[in-house]
Amino acid sequence: MQEIHQSKYVGFSVLALSSIFFLVDPFATIGSFLAITAGADSAKRKRIAAKACVTCFIVLAAFALAGQAIFKMLGITLPAFEIAGGLILMLIGIDMLEARRSPTQESSSEAEEGIHKEDAGIVPLGIPMLAGPGAISSVMVMVGQASSYWQMAAILGSIAVTALASYGVLSGAERLQRLLGETGIRILVRIMGLLLVALAMQFFVNSLTVLGVIPRQP
Repeated sequence: MQEIHQSKYVGFSVLALSSIFFLVDPFATIGSFLAITAGADSAKRKRIAAKACVTCFIVLAAFALAGQAIFKMLGITLPAFEIAGGLILMLIGIDMLEARRSPTQESSSEAEEGIHKEDAGIVPLGIPMLAGPGAISSVMVMVGQASSYWQMAAILGSIAVTALASYGVLSGAERLQRLLGETGIRILVRIMGLLLVALAMQFFVNSLTVLGVIPRQP
């Protein structure tokens, strides 16, 4: 019984971490981050990266903690939100398969505006480039599926790990770009996009199963 519980915990934690990390997708933000911080020294870049990642954590954690209340207040059912979230994930994943940043995560005007800001750590880097609609939707779907305190802890832990990993990627953006090159970064983004499309399809399957359209597996 304990092994089954541990297996469920690991499975849910991996799903939460992968879905949140793939949607935050700090690797796809490297180009915009370097453009926005052009001319800044290493210390300033790290400060901007830290502010962006703290903003990302606060926004996603706030939606995680308020997710159930938002569902109840607006009368939204989990299957409806899974279908909506799945559509957003599908659009982002298709864009990522083409190795380009989805407009739902980052528009050209926001990136250009960020270049002219003295401190773009909160907007547009923190939100919506890192904590965009896709990441928020994914967090709220995971919260809707959570039925225990340990699952909520896994979601919040996944958000924290994603924020820390994003800081590591952005603070070393220049080195990573030299190491991986444009081709390497595009390959990573495409792999994440493929996994994201699969996750979107799983959201559709989950919602249709709950609605009785697809029979439950015995």
